[in-house]
Amino acid sequence: MLNRGGRQTDFMRVLFVHQNFPGQYRHIAPALGQMPGNEVVALGMAERPQMPGIRYVRYGLKRTSTPGIHALAEDFEAKVIRAEAAARACLRLKAEGFAPDIIVAHPGWGETLLLKDVWPDAKQLSFIEFNYSAAGADVGFDPEFPLVGEDAHFKIRLKNAHNFLTFEHSDWLISPTHWQGAQVPATYRHKLSVIHDGIDTDLIKPNPRATISLNRDGVNLKPGDEVVTFVNRNLEPYRGYHMFMRALPEILRRRPRARVVLVGGNGVSYGSAPKDGRSYREMFLDEVKDRLDLSRVHFVGQIPYPIFLNLLQVSAAHVYLTYPFVLSWSLLEAMAAGCAVIGSRTQPVEEVLRHRENGVLVDFFSPQEIADATVDALARPHAHRDLRAAARRSAKAYDLKRVCLPQHIQLIEAVAAGRAPSVTRG
Repeated sequence: MLNRGGRQTDFMRVLFVHQNFPGQYRHIAPALGQMPGNEVVALGMAERPQMPGIRYVRYGLKRTSTPGIHALAEDFEAKVIRAEAAARACLRLKAEGFAPDIIVAHPGWGETLLLKDVWPDAKQLSFIEFNYSAAGADVGFDPEFPLVGEDAHFKIRLKNAHNFLTFEHSDWLISPTHWQGAQVPATYRHKLSVIHDGIDTDLIKPNPRATISLNRDGVNLKPGDEVVTFVNRNLEPYRGYHMFMRALPEILRRRPRARVVLVGGNGVSYGSAPKDGRSYREMFLDEVKDRLDLSRVHFVGQIPYPIFLNLLQVSAAHVYLTYPFVLSWSLLEAMAAGCAVIGSRTQPVEEVLRHRENGVLVDFFSPQEIADATVDALARPHAHRDLRAAARRSAKAYDLKRVCLPQHIQLIEAVAAGRAPSVTRG
């Protein structure tokens, strides 16, 4: 990097920006912070403990959205409010003498919109998680949950306003999968790299001695038991919860020894909440509960990460369903753990899961296919042994320490120095 006198240096000054830091930067930021000479600052909204080698700075909001503002302007105003708050926090950093060589940021909540005005000479590398579209991806995918009214389509278009500003002022863009990168307009893909956040395959691996206790239900599970796992941040339609629940009666009827463990909260991460006040968890459980042996269905909520890994290690069949949307870390984590994965035949999943090569693909909208594939994995575990091994081999292409983290560091160093990155393009 160049210092303020124009002299070449071997260290970087890096500003990470993420509303919920560390987020996608939980490995990258500490790695850079521990490199001798680097100065790493992180900006976020939530209270966080200090991490070694990183100075964490919080920003706060001085106001909320304007009551009665035009409905189509509401989302962008919220992002502008965050942008101003983040910019003012950065002006204070600038007054202290901090001048980053590069801003590495998740722009999804608006914080980065004004940072080029604070530090015009800083490079900006923006993480593009998803660019919305009114057709061809998540919107309109599920006829059970259609958009209602013209305004809904208008809101989708305007939801991307901050993305297009980000595309323009960013020096480089990054997406975690090729499908997500392909949602970026072609005009900007010349400055897009595709690098996954990374999966720690040293930590996440098969363990034939793993056990997990469902204390509330008095159940102990181990490899070899007929354990079906379904994992998401929240149990909701975007992640196929409704289709999975509709498959459960058939799975449990045909496999009387099977147990199903569902991980996830009762909130809504994507889309809208049910209109009747129930959670999606309640809504779709109510639909099928009269046909279920509920003593074998275990809703465990959101669980600590080590317990989640143990659950994957005892899983006999892991079901992952999603709209065409952001790919969950949990799919690749399940593959790294050597799970027999049943995934939806949707583009994000098809990028990593190949039918009968490293998993099984099913129609998102077919509870019967989901049930058949799950029952087969339970009934013929030896027949799925090669698929499990292949799933783990595939996950190693996303290995954190050996593949993704070195690529991220290489990309950040190149963008900070003004060089054309030589990593995978979208």
